[in-house]
Amino acid sequence: MDAEPGSTVPRRQLGRYLRRLREQAGVTVKAAAAELECSIQKLWRIEKGAVPVRGADVKVLCQRYGASAEMTEALVALARETKAKGWWHSYGDVVPRWFEMYVGMEAAASRLRMYEPSLVPGLLQSSGYADAAIRADQPGMSDEDRRKRVELRAERQALLARPFPEPPTLEAIVEETVLRRDPGPPGVLARQLAYLQKAGEQPHISIRILPLSGGLHRASAAGAFTILEFPSEGNERREPPTVYSESLTGAIYLDKSQEIAAYEEVWVSLTASALSESDSAVLIDRLIGELNRSD
Repeated sequence: MDAEPGSTVPRRQLGRYLRRLREQAGVTVKAAAAELECSIQKLWRIEKGAVPVRGADVKVLCQRYGASAEMTEALVALARETKAKGWWHSYGDVVPRWFEMYVGMEAAASRLRMYEPSLVPGLLQSSGYADAAIRADQPGMSDEDRRKRVELRAERQALLARPFPEPPTLEAIVEETVLRRDPGPPGVLARQLAYLQKAGEQPHISIRILPLSGGLHRASAAGAFTILEFPSEGNERREPPTVYSESLTGAIYLDKSQEIAAYEEVWVSLTASALSESDSAVLIDRLIGELNRSD
């Protein structure tokens, strides 16, 4: 049953949500298994994302856990995707927009590797930069909705400072053009650069810059992407890494071995072209100086 074709991402994420609902409801594994009339081992495999799950079983568990109708609907939709041979997640299509797949995976990861050719990565954005980026992406969004989006981004960033479990390692490679592009409001870029400078001082955060002089590279055609790696639990086999990449209409999740290998090769190429952490810090400091002189 573990040899199901295609992506394991939907069933791993479904398992996480079902386990969280069960724990919040104070239901034991034994009691939940009895509700499904299955073995404890099968329920454990469902929560670990090792097997696809029937929508009917998800409904039974959600009812037992006291989940809302909205949550139940989203999890049943996600259950349908656990049987798909390949998986493309389009926000607002398979599951509602509020049901953020990536946010859950990001919080569960032990290592995040990000390449960004256009923007400062969300986990490293200052509030002012985040507001400007959202305003550019969604010019028609209300001030209140934009404020909520900025707050959500700040909540995501909290995982980098959490005391337990240990925060993930974050390795970001950013194009120099990103750090020279003025987001608009006065002072925002200078504060963003200072924010990056401070973030890079933390031992679990690595920020490296791809200089303008570097020319084209293997990621030039790939666009932004994140490679997520997950921790092992005791003697259990670690979840496979996942590559995440988004576009205007959706996001793609890749976890087949050949797909991961392709992005690993691109990442190696990026690290060979990027400035070292120390040289990147020097460049950021120089850019801050240029902005201060221009003021």
